[in-house]
Order: sequence, then structure tokens, then C-alpha cells
Amino acid sequence: MAINRPAPTDRRQSATALFWWLWQDYLRHRKGLLICAMLLMAIEGSMLALLSRMVQPMFDDVFAAGDKAALYWVGFGVMGIFVIRALTSSAQRILMTMIQQLAAADMRRDLLRHLMSLDSSFFQSHPPGQLIERVQGDVGVINSVWGSILTALSRDLISLVGLFSVALWIDWRWTLIAVVGIPLLVLPSLLVQQFIRRRAGQAREIAGRISTRLDEVFHGINPIKLNALEDYQAKRYDGLIDESVSAEVKTSVGQAAVPALIDIMTGLGFLGVLIYGGAEIISGEKTNGEFMAFFTAMSLAFDPLRRLGAMSGQWQRAAASVERLLAVLNIAPTILSPPVPLARPDGAPEITLQNVEMNYGELPVLRGATFTAAAGKTTALVGASGAGKSTIFNVLTRLVEPSSGMVRIDDKPIHEMKLTDLRGLFSVVTQDAALFDETLRDNILLGQTAIEEARLQQALDAAHVTDFLPMLSDGLDSPAGPRGSNLSGGQRQRVAIARALLRNTPILLLDEATSALDTKSEAIVQSALDELSAGRTTLVIAHRLSTVRNAHSIVVMDQGRVADQGTHEELLARGGIYADLHRLQFSKSKEGADDQ
Repeated sequence: MAINRPAPTDRRQSATALFWWLWQDYLRHRKGLLICAMLLMAIEGSMLALLSRMVQPMFDDVFAAGDKAALYWVGFGVMGIFVIRALTSSAQRILMTMIQQLAAADMRRDLLRHLMSLDSSFFQSHPPGQLIERVQGDVGVINSVWGSILTALSRDLISLVGLFSVALWIDWRWTLIAVVGIPLLVLPSLLVQQFIRRRAGQAREIAGRISTRLDEVFHGINPIKLNALEDYQAKRYDGLIDESVSAEVKTSVGQAAVPALIDIMTGLGFLGVLIYGGAEIISGEKTNGEFMAFFTAMSLAFDPLRRLGAMSGQWQRAAASVERLLAVLNIAPTILSPPVPLARPDGAPEITLQNVEMNYGELPVLRGATFTAAAGKTTALVGASGAGKSTIFNVLTRLVEPSSGMVRIDDKPIHEMKLTDLRGLFSVVTQDAALFDETLRDNILLGQTAIEEARLQQALDAAHVTDFLPMLSDGLDSPAGPRGSNLSGGQRQRVAIARALLRNTPILLLDEATSALDTKSEAIVQSALDELSAGRTTLVIAHRLSTVRNAHSIVVMDQGRVADQGTHEELLARGGIYADLHRLQFSKSKEGADDQ
């Protein structure tokens, strides 16, 4: 579904933008259900006016005149009113709940898809907790408020119109006296709405910070325990909770102010009617039934009037959430597929970087990087931390866009290829294998449904996953746990390799894939990687030179530049950075062996 993104102009217009956005994208195709729900609400609301109208014959014809025939028709009439009200109320609530839940589900789906389309740089400045709160919390606030507003317009407004019509029919002067204080509410209500908007915005922002804090605590629970940071983290969370309580209480104060002002004005109106109308009843100008009917109509109007008054405060809460959502929805990705993309290359391709420049903000990361990775061969990237090795991987897959220079795959500029085609060329295995909280099978297949069992078994064997499957209770259907926490580091790596084997892509990117493993696990994973690399163009990032000495070509990176390129023997013979790194690592290895 295409999202119509209203521009977040000023605060006065955001409310209109909200309803238009909701109608265009989420409600218009459910207008049949909405019309049914609104008709049921209108019927429910009109029953209050009928009920107040029945009070006059109840007092004048039944109680005062003693008409037994009137007793039955008035009694059954009141009973019928309550039955109709019960049926219409239940039906409209069920319909509105269904519409609200479907609309919220669609909104969350669209918002998540939009967020996943944004550039990787967006997520560096927007913590996961903040985004979770926008998808879940802000959508929830908006969804509840638009439903309440529609109910207020369809049911409460009809109730007010009907009840005031009954009151006007009985005596227009009494009605004017009852509502004389309402105009005095306009200015205080406007001030209160501005207050609510500010406080609601603060409350939503704090809620996002709380979600971020919880996300960081739960994902970093082991470092917290190891460094005895429980009290420190608890105090930080306590501070956010205190801010949240304060903001929510202040918002509630504003929301409660408007109904409170309506209560006061209504009380003044009743006082005026009682003094003025009471005199007319005493003089015989009006009957007790007329007064009771008027009093009932105005009393029944009290609740819908308070709900409509409170609606302005709820609307301001929704407007604060709308501003947050529109701020995200109006961010467009900058890394896009070209209008007329080139076809993806066939087979294991050659990769070329030519004078590639790349900055992270003001910090230069790549400074004219130039090298070629031969087709079907293994090319290693080595160098100190911060030399730009991982950035090259991000540039190749267009997770980031270089500021200048050219990247080609088989002489095809990567920015002229469709993004899905480009990224479909790569399989990536990193030091921290990204697993989802699903079964091992789901983590390996990643949504592929056409994989034959024989091919899956072949990948499991080649990646040495079958070596540890018997140790798991449910084998391949065992849960991996949050971020793969149920598996060891070596097991996670082997699952990632099996995944890459099934993807069967022509290019393989290995980013420190074995650096965190013990000697035994490294040997097993390295064997699986050798199987995976066969026939593919492979780029390897490694700090330990012993793992890449057999690469067909080694690219030496230094401060974002390519300082040298050649085989292990060629680079050692030339001296320079690679020879220094080799000498340093060899001496450390020797010292470690001597210590043992």
C-alpha cells in the first residue's frame, strides 16, 4: 500500500493532516463498515432524547393524572428505548473495534516497511527503542483517539442535538439560561489545548527514551552483570520513569481541566434554570412533568457534553503522536534503484573500486581507495582498525553511498543496478552472526520456501551444522534464542555459513568471520568457509594475517587508502605496512608460545 505522507506543517494543521491521512490510507476502503457503525451510533445517541421526552407523560399522565393506559405504553416505550440502545451500542462497539484494529495493523505494517526502506545512516541517529515506540505506542494513541472522535461525532453529538431539541421544545428560555456560561469556556479551552499538546509531546518522547533504555538493558544484560551495573542502570531507568510520571500527570491535568470547566458552567446553568423555572412551576405556568423532562434532558446531556469537551485534550495527544509519525514518514531514502537498471552480472564477477571517497559526517573514512578483486578469487583486506575495510563492504552493498569515485561489478556501475539485484549478489558472514529469535531452520532458510530437503541437508553438512544438531533437543527446529543466544559463537557462525550456502550468491563477504572463535571452532568454521568460497569472488576482512596468507591477493589498507596489493610473499618481499604487521603478529605469537 502506498503511503500518502502529509507534510508536517504547523501544529494547527496537523490535526487535519491526521484525519485526511487516516481516511486516504486506512479508512476509505472500510467506509461500508464505518457507515454502519456511525448509523448504529446515531441510533444509540438518539435514544437519550426519546428517553427524556418520555419523562413528561410519565409525570403528567401517569403520576399526576393517574392514567393506567398511559402507564403501560410509557413503560413499554422506556423498555424499548433501553433494548434498542443496548443492541446498537454492542453492535457499534464490535464494528469499531474491528475497524480500529485493522487500521492500526495496516498502519504498523506500512510504518515498518517505510522504516526498513530508509538508509542505514537513519538508524545510527534513531535508537531502536524510539522507533519501537513510534510503531507501537504512537500508532496506538492515534488509533484510540480517532475512534473516540468518530464516536463522539456520531453518537454524542447526535445525543446533544436530540437532548437540546427536547429542551428547546419544552422552553427555549430555560435552555438559554442553562447554556449561558458555555461561551466563557472558549479561551480557557484554547489555552488548555496548547498546554496538553506540549505535555503530550514530551510524554511520547520520554516513552521512546524508556523503550530505548529497556532495549539496551535487555540486550546488554551480561555486560551489566559482569560490571555490577544493576544499580546504575536501575537509577537511570528510575529517572526516566519519574519524568514519564510527571509528564503524564501534567497531561492528565490539562485533559481534566476542560470537563471540569464544563461541570462548573453546567452547575451555574442548572442554578439559573432552577431559580427561574421554579418560579414558573410555583405560579402554575409550567407543569412538574415539563420541568422533569427538561431536567432529564439537560442531565443526560451532561455526559456527552463532558466527553466532547475531553475530546479536545485527547485530540492534542493524538496530534503530538502524529507529528512524531509524520516526521518519520516524510524522511525519504536517498539510496535508491535507478529508473532503468542494468541487468545483474552472471557468474562470479570482478569487483573494481576506483578513487572511492567516503565520509562519515566530517570524518573521512575512504580516501581514494582503488583496487580490483579478481573474478572467482579470494581477495583479503588487511590493515589497522579504522583503515576503512568494513566501509568498503558497506559501499559495495550500497548500505552507504560514496561521495565520489566509482564501484563496478563486471564493469557495471553498482549505482546503475537495481538494489535488490545488487544485494542479491552478496552473501555476508560476519564476526557477530546475526540470528533471529526463531528456529535454526527459519534462520537458515530466511523465508525461502522452494528449497529441497536434499539441498538443505547438503548445506548443513558443508557448513558443519550437522555436527552439533544431535545435541539440540529439537534438532533443526530448536529455537536459536534472542540474537542466537542458545548457540555458541562457533555454532552461530556455522548457521550463518549454511544460510550463505543456500543463498548461493556469486560474491562472498567475510568480515572477521573466525576471529572470536577458539582454535577448534575456528578450524571447523574455516573448513566450512573454504567450502563456501569455492567458485565465488570472495572478499575477506581479517586482522590475523595467518588466516589470509593463502588469499590470491591481499589489499593493504591504511587510513582509507590502498597502501599496497599483492600476494603474501610479494608483500613480505616488498616490506612496508604488511611486513610490519606480519612481523608484529609473529613476534606476539612467538612470545605467547614461549610463555606457555
